[in-house]
Amino acid sequence: MLKGKTIVVGVTGGIAAYKSVILVSELKKQGANVHVVMTKNATEFVTPLTFETRSGNRCISDMFERNFEYDVKHISLAKAADLIIVAPATANFIAKAAHGIADDMLTTVILAAKCPKLVAPAMNTAMYENPATQDNLKKIQEYGFEVIEPNEGLLACGDEGKGKMPEPSELLEHILYALTEKDMQGLSVLVTAGPTQEAIDPVRYITNHSSGKMGYEIAHAAAMRGADVTLVSGPTALSVPLNVSRVDITSSADMYDAVVQRAPKTDMLFKAAAVADYTPADPADHKLKKSDDELSIPLTRTRDILAEVGANKKAGQIICGFAMETEDLLKNARAKLEKKNLDMICANSLRTEGAGFAGDTNVVTLITKDETIELGKLTKLETAHRILDKALEIRK
Repeated sequence: MLKGKTIVVGVTGGIAAYKSVILVSELKKQGANVHVVMTKNATEFVTPLTFETRSGNRCISDMFERNFEYDVKHISLAKAADLIIVAPATANFIAKAAHGIADDMLTTVILAAKCPKLVAPAMNTAMYENPATQDNLKKIQEYGFEVIEPNEGLLACGDEGKGKMPEPSELLEHILYALTEKDMQGLSVLVTAGPTQEAIDPVRYITNHSSGKMGYEIAHAAAMRGADVTLVSGPTALSVPLNVSRVDITSSADMYDAVVQRAPKTDMLFKAAAVADYTPADPADHKLKKSDDELSIPLTRTRDILAEVGANKKAGQIICGFAMETEDLLKNARAKLEKKNLDMICANSLRTEGAGFAGDTNVVTLITKDETIELGKLTKLETAHRILDKALEIRK
């Protein structure tokens, strides 16, 4: 997703500098052209050679290095950069950035650059909470920097508290978000994801194999593109994507209430959750004891959430359903599209290689009133972006 983008990673003198090596590797995997600029103190924690090996570019740490091809490096880097991230960012660097001090290569590049700038503070808790540091953080935000809030935990100094640099995967999410075109700015998006659990008794329940990954990636992609995203999620082990508001539910009844309440206020609804079609008619209020007899559990039909929101669709609203089938995929999916008054349905087969619940890829066919579009095997995030592209096209 970062192919063709030039990212400058600034590394200052903190123990968290080792995490930046992983970040550089992840940026390279995304196709970015990565340049690392280190402060002198940073070289005491990680060698420039390590970053050069990971980035494939010369690591810059000296303002007055003479052994290089001639150009005004701080200006050329500042002009070439699509984004600059400083991770870790020490209190000293933050103070310099807040007051326009440019006394080394990193602060000089920062001062000359007009691209988005991200800063990930990492330091002792007392240093982070010091009023001077907090004032400096507010100041750089006023200047247009995005400050990535540090995590809490055990610090290298032995203290416990706020000041840990987020993991490289979290920093990558902030970078992707900053560089993604905001073509969904101002849109309200509601996404459902994951399974539901229908109680048999306080211990047992009926559920399905849904991992929630497809729905989470749709929420992820929509947030990256600037939408105001609410994710109604059944029980999963997944983390909430950046800038997404999650509503946790358990049963199909919970899902119904959460969606029907919010649907009238949303511009786009993507119903990717695997909601139970049936639920135990009379759940026990105590654990059912095992016996030698057969057990029969009467089931009753759950309310059809998609049919409900489709029947009450407001003008201009886009509703997208999902259909996973094991046979007659396109026929069954199109029937569902028409019956439930949908704008689009995403169909896939459990029998197709690369599709299914727990994997990171999917093989989806997009069906609208007029088109059938096979997306082929893509990552679930790539699939999510293609789904959003089509939803925006329909909305025009």
